[in-house]
Amino acid sequence: MDTQNPSASARARSRLGANNHPNRRCASGAGGLVHDNSRHTSHFTVIGNHLAQHPELSGLAIGLGVYIQSLPAGAQVGIKTLTARFPEGATRIAAALRELEAHGYLRRERHRIPGGRIVTRTVSCNQPGRRTRDGHEPDAVPRKRERAPRKQLPAVPRPACPSPKLLQMATDLLADLRRHDSRLLLSECDTDHLAPGVAAWLEREVGPAAVRRALTADLPAEPLHRPAALLAHRLAAHLPPPPPFRAPVPPPPVRHPFQNCDDCDRAFRSPAPGLCRDCRTPLASAA
Repeated sequence: MDTQNPSASARARSRLGANNHPNRRCASGAGGLVHDNSRHTSHFTVIGNHLAQHPELSGLAIGLGVYIQSLPAGAQVGIKTLTARFPEGATRIAAALRELEAHGYLRRERHRIPGGRIVTRTVSCNQPGRRTRDGHEPDAVPRKRERAPRKQLPAVPRPACPSPKLLQMATDLLADLRRHDSRLLLSECDTDHLAPGVAAWLEREVGPAAVRRALTADLPAEPLHRPAALLAHRLAAHLPPPPPFRAPVPPPPVRHPFQNCDDCDRAFRSPAPGLCRDCRTPLASAA
């Protein structure tokens, strides 16, 4: 007869089976998800289920949020850097970053560095809304008050043929606006949103100087709380009509060089030497 070990607990004996391993969890029943987990000891990041299972964020936004939280401090997380890292385009990545910012997982803060230049820093929040005892978010710069969720910018026109060269011209024009009015300092996200609208103007044969005047002329004297929204409104409300159709200009007629007639020595235009028209007529009649 087998002898049972009375000192072994029922919980310990229940782990002998492969399906009862503590890291192999499954729901009751035959179907459903089965977790085959191993404990990480290095190179891992703790991600909250409030992000991984967020009911309102898109899959791309959740993936970018997880990726950004796994990066070390000081890493570059601009749209151009993320576009080079992932196969999604700049437009989709910019929209996903706006989702994360609207739900508190990202913040953009402006700081003045030595030399007077203003830079934008991205702050990643692994637990949006959580506060420490002093009332500030963990690992964040103290702020005077909580910012409200970012409002969506008005829609802007789209070019018919958005070539990379045209969009780059539009981006450069928007980045240069702060030289004409310091209040028009735009973030990278705002610039990506407005660039197609400027490209639509350039595509309609409006020069860069005319686009710049349309965006910067007659600005209100009071502070601009949302300069990007004002520019988006102007791009959509004052979009010029497409240029009229222009028929192709026919090429000028060909002017042949002067030749001397072999019979009467009269000068006439012809691609090759020979007889003039008067001398050719009797010969043609005789023939």
